[in-house]
Amino acid sequence: MNPTDNNATLKQADVRRRFDRAAYRFDDVDFVHAATRKGLLARLEPMTIEASKVLDLGSATGSALQSLRQNFRAAHIIAADLSGNMLAEASKKLGWFSRTSLVQVDARALPFEDQSIDVVFSNLMLPWLDDPTAIFTEVARVLRHDGLFIFATLGPDSLNSIRQAWRNVDEGPHVNRFLDMHDIGDAAVHARLRDPVLDVDRMTVTYANSEALFQDLTAMGARNSLLHRDRSLGAARRFQAMTGQLERQRQGGLLQVELEIVYGHCWGSGPRATGAEVRVAAGQIGRRKR
Repeated sequence: MNPTDNNATLKQADVRRRFDRAAYRFDDVDFVHAATRKGLLARLEPMTIEASKVLDLGSATGSALQSLRQNFRAAHIIAADLSGNMLAEASKKLGWFSRTSLVQVDARALPFEDQSIDVVFSNLMLPWLDDPTAIFTEVARVLRHDGLFIFATLGPDSLNSIRQAWRNVDEGPHVNRFLDMHDIGDAAVHARLRDPVLDVDRMTVTYANSEALFQDLTAMGARNSLLHRDRSLGAARRFQAMTGQLERQRQGGLLQVELEIVYGHCWGSGPRATGAEVRVAAGQIGRRKR
């Protein structure tokens, strides 16, 4: 994906508005986030790192906070999200003496000091940014030397059934474009994060019909927020045509939605060097051994 592709541009105000609306039901439909959260925590478990400050970036309703407190008992946890309503829901999960702060942020401009964070944990936030370079650069800035950035995102094979159904109707932008593993690794290296390690998992979610599928996507805040999406009077008719195409893809009487999950982690490198440029070949990006 070319981050400058106008058809792939996300309107961040729409992203925030959709997640604000979804906040109150999000915990009822966050099964994908729950699965990737479990995957991230499993990958975090064997790592030994002392942390006094942990950032849950794209925290949504704070479902990872308890596990992060258990992993980093001495740390202050910061739950940061674009959506104020998501953070309001997260606040309900905090105890009176919880060492947790809630901060509404734009991940492209984090309100934290340089090298002030020991661990950045990010579960499925990257799919909602056009260009990961900006967020990787910000993470590299706030992460201390040898601090950990661990994340889960979606790869380009995600939602292919929906993407193909739309292609049979028109050529307009309807589904977010997701970066592949090597582009993500390149973004990390470009930001001067060290030793990126990535691996891919796959998940298939089945639905009885397209109505149930799109109800879930709406409840998760995951509907189309592309800047150049179709807003014409014929949009509803084309959406109906797309769902008809989608229904033809049934297997065993069910609709199948594929998700390609990319897990990754990398390490902080401290202050940027001046007057020098570092280049690392994509082949040097590690892959996690199963």
